[in-house]
Amino acid sequence: MSQIVLNEPFRAVFYAPFYVALDRGAFARQGLDLRMVNVGDPNQAAQQLLDGTADVAWSGPMRPMQRLSLDPGYPLHTFGAVVMKDPFLLLSQVERPGFRVVDLGSLRLGVTSEVPTPWWCLQDDIRRAGLDPAQLDLVLGRTMAENSEALLAGEIDVAMVFEPFAAALEERGASVCYAAASRGPTSYSAFYATRERITERRAEFQAMIRGMAEAQAWIQHADPAEIAATIAPRFPDVPQHRLRRALSRYQALGIWAETPRFPQDALDRLAAAMISSGAMTHHPGFATCVDSELVESALAG
Repeated sequence: MSQIVLNEPFRAVFYAPFYVALDRGAFARQGLDLRMVNVGDPNQAAQQLLDGTADVAWSGPMRPMQRLSLDPGYPLHTFGAVVMKDPFLLLSQVERPGFRVVDLGSLRLGVTSEVPTPWWCLQDDIRRAGLDPAQLDLVLGRTMAENSEALLAGEIDVAMVFEPFAAALEERGASVCYAAASRGPTSYSAFYATRERITERRAEFQAMIRGMAEAQAWIQHADPAEIAATIAPRFPDVPQHRLRRALSRYQALGIWAETPRFPQDALDRLAAAMISSGAMTHHPGFATCVDSELVESALAG
């Protein structure tokens, strides 16, 4: 079997399709021996691709896209759509029926500090709703765990979190008032590697795409309890009922791509959010960022 070193940037429930492909043997059935390494830091995961320590990683397409907007020769290239809707949720301590993004104009919002993409995307939603994000009452610099406690203590009105924080907050009386996935396609997680490594290990990466396609087809319609049972060993600190609730929500929201084919509108929406936030000045272009041919050739083989 061909060994591939696959970097996991950090552990997250919304990455479930990657874990499913590993734990249900989809990659192994393609003749691959994938050694997944939890790096714990997206920047370090990318650096290990550049220095050759790892073959491939998954992460947000924002990372190579941002660098490609500055340098068209940047070596990291994205392929294989997996999470194509935003997994973040806004929770409130009180129910807010009929909530709209424009309602944030009168609320104190706790913005997650761990990663930049959710705020880039939400501030774009806010701008499209006719508000200036700079005029909002924002609490910055806190983690999702800290914002969860601040919400329950009444220090903020709305907290931005992903699962399983949302399910845990619901157990303590909070309510989801907005799912970022409702904005539609927004590219959030995919594979990426250096162009050189894609050329060198093309056959293995094609096999990896086919394995991911198998996992994606399964997770679309699997019972959330079965998905939870499959990936539960990777989340030993999350109670099984909470993991089921989190996975059921993500499945219902349709955050996982049905196939590894990368939808251009999902990347374009992410690029628009990054530009409006000031994270980059222009979209380097879909073809510059995404290797669609690699995926098409894999699925045709």
